[in-house]
Amino acid sequence: MWRVRVVHTTGYAYQSPVTASYNEARLTPRSNTRQNVILNRVETIPATRSYRYIDYWGTAVTAFDLHAPHTELTVSSSSVLETERPEPAAAQVTWTDLQSAAVIDRFDEVLRPTEYTPASEHVAAVGRRISKYHEPREAVVAAARWARGELDYIAGTTGVHSSGLDALERGKGVCQDFAHLTLILLRGMGIPGRYVSGYLHPKRQAKVGKTVDGRSHAWIQAWTGSWWNYDPTNDTEISEQYISVGVGRDYSDVSPLKGVYSGQGATDLEVVVEVTRLA
Repeated sequence: MWRVRVVHTTGYAYQSPVTASYNEARLTPRSNTRQNVILNRVETIPATRSYRYIDYWGTAVTAFDLHAPHTELTVSSSSVLETERPEPAAAQVTWTDLQSAAVIDRFDEVLRPTEYTPASEHVAAVGRRISKYHEPREAVVAAARWARGELDYIAGTTGVHSSGLDALERGKGVCQDFAHLTLILLRGMGIPGRYVSGYLHPKRQAKVGKTVDGRSHAWIQAWTGSWWNYDPTNDTEISEQYISVGVGRDYSDVSPLKGVYSGQGATDLEVVVEVTRLA
């Protein structure tokens, strides 16, 4: 078991004063079977009044609005939590189970194409080949490895609005793209799949007390009788190094910050993620 602190700071600088802004932050980890949240706080400069709620997908949201004119806005989330390796997925289903009306109806929302995970006949053909030789759980790993083989990880090559097919066409992308492309393949095979946002401590043998540059990360959950996590970018099941925050159909359901503001001019954006293993 690890104890980890994560500090995620986002700074906006506006070209002219913003008179009002309305925002949602999905920056708060939630306790589950493999992580226990000890504390979390989301703070803003200038200070705002906020309220929290749990969205449709089970992600914690901090909503806040600011009505005083401002040219800068900083949003900082600080969390301390304990993480463990997940328990092995016990239940397993067959392709026949996945094709049943009950499963299709239950998981309809995470089987359909989305803007970030559009349907593709080319990818579906890959899925047919994979499903011919693998049972569903093995097919998830094969799908993730196929996506990893199609994309080179190159930071900055895609934007937050790029779909999995955009990345496939370029042959390169970031963790968001690896996750989206894997989800296209899984859903095409009839395996329910969800997008997970969170953080990854980059060092397996992390020194206790040392703060390092962490990064926001994305991976997938697949349902093969129960939900389980796999990281296509690193071709591995998740471990204590992973801190999950949000889950949804794709990136649009879990974006760390979204909002609208009244004012002119584009914004400069700076994001810093610091991760410390405490124990």
